Amino acid sequence: MAAVGRPRRSCLAVPGSSVKMLGKAQGLPADQVFLDLEDAVAPLAKPDARKNIVAALNDGDWAGKTRVVRVNDLTTPWTYRDVIEVVEGAGANLDCIMLPKVQNAAQVQWLDLTLTQIEKTIGLEVGRIGIEAQIENAAGLVNVDAIAAASPRVETIIFGPADFMASINMRSLVVGGLIPDYPGDPYHYILMRILMAARMHDKQAIDGPFLQIRDVDAFREVAKRSAALGFDGKWVLHPGQIDAANEVYQPAQADYDHAELILDAYEHYTSEAGGRLGAVMLGDEMIDEASRKMALVIAAKGRAAGMSRTSSFTPPAE
Repeated sequence: MAAVGRPRRSCLAVPGSSVKMLGKAQGLPADQVFLDLEDAVAPLAKPDARKNIVAALNDGDWAGKTRVVRVNDLTTPWTYRDVIEVVEGAGANLDCIMLPKVQNAAQVQWLDLTLTQIEKTIGLEVGRIGIEAQIENAAGLVNVDAIAAASPRVETIIFGPADFMASINMRSLVVGGLIPDYPGDPYHYILMRILMAARMHDKQAIDGPFLQIRDVDAFREVAKRSAALGFDGKWVLHPGQIDAANEVYQPAQADYDHAELILDAYEHYTSEAGGRLGAVMLGDEMIDEASRKMALVIAAKGRAAGMSRTSSFTPPAE
């Protein structure tokens, strides 16, 4: 299945300026943790935040989690020091660098080249550190296809709603939620545009944060919209959102079981023993090659989430 990689149902934001939060995040059940040097860290605190992040990556226990650092965007004076200090200091314990406010492919290519130079210099495997590209303004969305294709390191395309809303003068202060005066989902086009670019280039697509962190029910409803489209996960800003994200972005147990059943049945019926049939009935449902492809999507998401099936296919007696 396209875009299956590291599980990213829940992507937890952790400010690099908080040693306490960096420690707490290690024990939380998020699929991914990104240690932030950008918006969550005040300008004067950024140098110390880099040191905190390097120490947390090297000394912490991040088992089972994808380890990401979000650096500052390339319009700031901090980006190159972010990348150099973090990768030189903790590159062996780092999975990806997240680049915010990406506006064009050249910015991703700069990061790719910089990572390659650092890897070669300090003896890391070249290309092992991935890139996550965050789309946060109109220019980034218009150029999202080129951004997704800019480097083989790119693993995810991420929607950043707050800065995006500001960049297009959207009249709302509720980040990631519906707008009562608009008769529909104001983010649908943006999400679909990001999703198409991601899937065209075999990348994951990640939805951005929902800032009303104590309203978990509202978070869940917002997450269901992008999950229904096919997004792989969503940012979480509070530990209370993690379980909801993990649940929403993995298949329901019944759907996962049914997908695995379809795959087993199709494999049997297309085999010599099953009669080499291309389209057959599975109970009251006809399955064929298209059914297999759809089932692969659901099964892959379930497997990536570590789900276990609760039923199995039994070939009919001859």
